[in-house]
Amino acid sequence: MSNDDEPAPLDPIELRLQAKAGRRSAGRLGSLVHKSTRLMWQAGPRKSIVLTCIQVINAALLAAQVVVVERLVSVVIDLSSGATMRDLLLPLVAFAVLTAITTVIGSVQTQIGRLLAESVARLMWRSVSGVAAAVTLRHFEAPDFYDLLQRVQSNATRPFQVTQALLRILGGLTATVGVGAVLFAIHPILVPLLAVGGLPLILTNRAESRLEFKFAVDQTTNQRERAYLTFLLTGRVEAKEIRAFDLGGQFADRLDRRHDEYITAMHAHVRHRLRLNLVGNLLSAILLSCTMIIVAWFIADGQIDVSQASAAIVAIRMLQGQLQTLLGGVQTIFESGLFLDDVELFLRLGAEAERDEDGAQPPSEFETITVDNLGFRYPGSTQHALRNVNMHIRSGSLVALVGENGSGKTTLAKILAGLYDCEEGAVRWDGVDTREFSRKAIRSRVAVIFQDFARYAFTARENIATGDGAHPINDDRVVAAARSAGADGFLSRLPKQYHTILSRLFRGGRDLSGGQWQRVAIARAYYRDAPLVILDEPTASLDARAEHDLFASLRAVLKGRTAIFVSHRFSTVRTADLIVVLHAGQIVESGSHDELMARGGRYAELFRLQAAAYLADVDEN
Repeated sequence: MSNDDEPAPLDPIELRLQAKAGRRSAGRLGSLVHKSTRLMWQAGPRKSIVLTCIQVINAALLAAQVVVVERLVSVVIDLSSGATMRDLLLPLVAFAVLTAITTVIGSVQTQIGRLLAESVARLMWRSVSGVAAAVTLRHFEAPDFYDLLQRVQSNATRPFQVTQALLRILGGLTATVGVGAVLFAIHPILVPLLAVGGLPLILTNRAESRLEFKFAVDQTTNQRERAYLTFLLTGRVEAKEIRAFDLGGQFADRLDRRHDEYITAMHAHVRHRLRLNLVGNLLSAILLSCTMIIVAWFIADGQIDVSQASAAIVAIRMLQGQLQTLLGGVQTIFESGLFLDDVELFLRLGAEAERDEDGAQPPSEFETITVDNLGFRYPGSTQHALRNVNMHIRSGSLVALVGENGSGKTTLAKILAGLYDCEEGAVRWDGVDTREFSRKAIRSRVAVIFQDFARYAFTARENIATGDGAHPINDDRVVAAARSAGADGFLSRLPKQYHTILSRLFRGGRDLSGGQWQRVAIARAYYRDAPLVILDEPTASLDARAEHDLFASLRAVLKGRTAIFVSHRFSTVRTADLIVVLHAGQIVESGSHDELMARGGRYAELFRLQAAAYLADVDEN
């Protein structure tokens, strides 16, 4: 069997998703609860203490209300046998005060909860975005990673929901104990009867939680597709092409189909949940009715008086509500715990990324970069993007990577930039495998700009200074980099010069042409004082004169730094010290322009084809 026919190695994200499918132990759930509580405490310790105290106070007030109701009913009954309205005043005032305090406390609890929720969400988003920025690019080649990221983004507030549920459980338990004690004093048998009434809800709530998680997992891809189609229909960059090709209706119809599929699945899901909920509540209501019948029998049998019966009815209703709160909290924890498995899994990717990227500090400079029998495949692919690649780069040299589309030029550039690790072979700096170095430190010594560079809706100075985001902005370096890239002229003419926002998304912003944006991106690479500069199609949006000027000044601008540039325009690479020709993921030729032309191989063929096309245009004119 050839290497191309070998099955692709299973992506690590897929392995982790499969491995976690069966892990739903109580210990695992307890760990998630512990971490969620710790997260809430980190987000706002004072607010956490206040909310906890409020839950306990509220529970105590509920128990006090039952006692007051019993006293109130007793006084009302005694009005006909000597009690006065003055005797009624105290329990009435007490009941009113307790009710008002309970209402106020509930409002305070809601508002503090909102503040704490935002703080928890902020911490959670900071963790999620940190992991997303830290994991290797290989993860972004795997669809399962995007599914996982989508679910994590949709459930970033789950830790707060878990801690809120814990507080509800705490309040429910406290209230249950307090109200239950009052009920037990009225008649001991009433408490276990009510406890039995909660069993159906425990079972059905657990089943509902499993259903909710399964539905969310099943619909993740659909949700991602709907988000993507919405982005296409509302994006500024996509707006031109959507109108030019009249794609709005087509994309909207496609979005409607995805919505229809989602709503159809949701209908089935909701029906299933409602059936479970109906069964649980119906059984619980039947058991509660039985309890009420027993209370009536106790009254008829003389075991309790009317005031105690009234208090018992109020206590039963309160206790049922607290049991519902308690069970609802348990359901939230279990349901959120399932989602938090995803969050925990995603955050572990950040820890793994730190371990993967750990290593010794590389030298600040290098004499040679050696690519030794390098091989690379993208996740899920059976084909090598690069195979048996060998090359030697001297410090201070200009190296050009050329070849037809799909030949592996950009992939090789990404590996040299430290964005990917090779699967086979090695990339060595002065003989040391770069995988022994810290990946972050390696990337800090490389300035790389790709053809699909980012256009940040920031000021011009900030756009350029992103080339070295680890240090404060140096305005002198910003201007020097812009001048070297030929961007100073048009940036200086902007309304606020380098402080102008380069986007029309925000008030006062200005947009640039494609060529101007490319010069800003090149300035970004120049701003980063790195010994290795990688430029992927750096002149794709430049006119012929600007392209000529850029390459004519490249050596002077780089000041002895090593440069690797990817280009499909053979006229721009003639002055390179080394031209590397790639085809189907392999290096087929390398040498200077004169050497390769004299050899008469693929480079010479492609160079003559492009030259002939230019000459034909000249002859026609």
